[in-house]
Amino acid sequence: MAHCTGEGIARHTIIQGGMGIGVSNWKLARAVAQEGQIGVVSGTALGSVLARRLQDGDHDGSLRRALRHCPLPFAAEAILRRYWIPNGRAAGRPYQLPPLPALDSPRELTALTIVANFVEVFLAKEGHSGVVGLNLLEKLQLPTMPSLFGAMLAGVDCVLMGAGIPSAIPGALDRLARWEPAELRIAVDGVPASESPVITFDPAEFVSPPRPALTRPAFLAIVSSSALATMLTRKASGRVDGFVIEGHTAGGHNAPPRGPARDASRDRPVYGPRDTTDLAAIRALGLPFWLAGSYAHPDKLAAARAEGAAGVQIGTAFAYCDESGLDPVLKHAVLRRSQDQTLTVVTDGSASPTGMPFKVVAVETTLSEDDVYRQRTRKCDLGYLRQPYRKSDGSVGYRCPAEPEADYVRKGGAIEDTVGRKCLCNGLISAIGLANPVGIDRVEPALLTAGEDVVHLHRFLPAGRFSYSAADVLHALLDEPVPAKTGAQ
Repeated sequence: MAHCTGEGIARHTIIQGGMGIGVSNWKLARAVAQEGQIGVVSGTALGSVLARRLQDGDHDGSLRRALRHCPLPFAAEAILRRYWIPNGRAAGRPYQLPPLPALDSPRELTALTIVANFVEVFLAKEGHSGVVGLNLLEKLQLPTMPSLFGAMLAGVDCVLMGAGIPSAIPGALDRLARWEPAELRIAVDGVPASESPVITFDPAEFVSPPRPALTRPAFLAIVSSSALATMLTRKASGRVDGFVIEGHTAGGHNAPPRGPARDASRDRPVYGPRDTTDLAAIRALGLPFWLAGSYAHPDKLAAARAEGAAGVQIGTAFAYCDESGLDPVLKHAVLRRSQDQTLTVVTDGSASPTGMPFKVVAVETTLSEDDVYRQRTRKCDLGYLRQPYRKSDGSVGYRCPAEPEADYVRKGGAIEDTVGRKCLCNGLISAIGLANPVGIDRVEPALLTAGEDVVHLHRFLPAGRFSYSAADVLHALLDEPVPAKTGAQ
C-alpha cells in the first residue's frame, strides 16, 4: 500500500497528535482520517482503557463489534467475560483493574494489550480509506510489542514514537510483519545497557493458522534534535520513514533543555537557543518531516512548508475538539478560560515520574492545584510508568517516584525524587472520564496536559457555538471554507 511508505505518508499535510491516555481516541482519529489527513490513536494504556469502557457498559456496542472482528477470538471472548458489565458499573463501584505490566507479564495482560490496540485501530479505520496511525512512548517499554502487533492486525498505516530513542522499533515492525519473533531490550536501573534483559514477543503464539498477511506500517520517529534524527537514520534496526520534529512548546512530555538554565524557585526548565532544532540538518537526511509545537495556525503551517516540512503535527487543538476523548466538563472549562484569557499552562519539571518536563494545564479540581495534589492518597495501581530496577539479590523489582514515598525509599529510591511527582497514569485516565472511585463521592483527580497554544483555542470556535469539531480545526489550518452546519450544537 502506497501510504505505508514515507513517500505515501508525506502526501499528507496534517498529522493529528497521539495524546495522553485515550484523548486521541478512535473517534478523533477517524474524523481526521476521513478528512484526508493522518488520524492517530494513542496506544498508551489501552488495555486499561478498554477494560474500563467495557465496565461502563459499551452502550453503543462499538467495542463489542470490534471484538467480534478480532483475530484472537478466544482472548476477545475472555475479555468480554471478565470486564463487560451490560448496564454499566453501579455508581461508586471501583473498576476491576488489569494486572500491572512486568517483564514476565501474564498472558492475560499481553492478550488484553493486543486486543485493545486492535479494537482502537479497527474502529478508527472502519468505514473509510483514510490513513490511521498509532502513537506510543518509547519509555513505556513493557507493552510496546503487543501494542504494535495488535495495531498491525487492524491494518495500522503508520507508527509514531517519541519520549526516548526508538531505535529498535523499525526492525521490530519488519519482523512482526513477517510473523517472526521480535525482541526489545528493557532498561533496568542498576544494570548496564549491554546486560539489560531482553523480552521476546512471538506473534505466532497468539493467532492460529491460517494467519492474515500483515503490512509493515511506516515508522515516524518523534524527535527534538537533528543529532537524534541522524542517529536513527543511520543506526536504527530498520527503515525510518520520516520524523516529527517536536519543539518544547508542545504538550505532554518535553525533551529536557540542552542548557543548564532552570527556574529553581518553581522547578521549571528554561529553554533557549540551544533547544532550536537544526532544520538544515534535518532536510539533509532526505526524509519527510513534520514540525510540531504551536503550529495550529495557517501562517505557521506555511512557515513549516517553507522550511521544507511536509506539514505539521497538531495536538492541542484536536485534544479539545468535540471528537476527542477528554471529559466534556474539562473541555468546557478550558475553552471558557481560553476565551476569557485566564488560562495558564506550565512546564513542570517535577510532575512526571519519568523525570522529563511535562506540560500541566491549570484547571480547578485537577492535580494542577496544590491542595488537590496533597489530599490525594499516593498509590501505584496501574503501573505503566514503573521503572524496573535491580534488587540487592539480583532479581528485578519495580518502583515509581509517584508511588507512596515509603515504598519508593524501601525499594532503594531517593526520597528527593518523590517530591512533586504526580501519578500520570491515574491523572490522565481520569481526564477522559474513566476516574476510579476512591471513597464516598470521591474519584481519582484528573490531570490535564496541553501545549502552550492552548491559550488560543478560542480562535477555533465558530460564531455562536461553544465547541468545535476536528473538521473545524482542519479547515481553519488549511484556510478552507467551513462547510455549513445545521441543527443545534
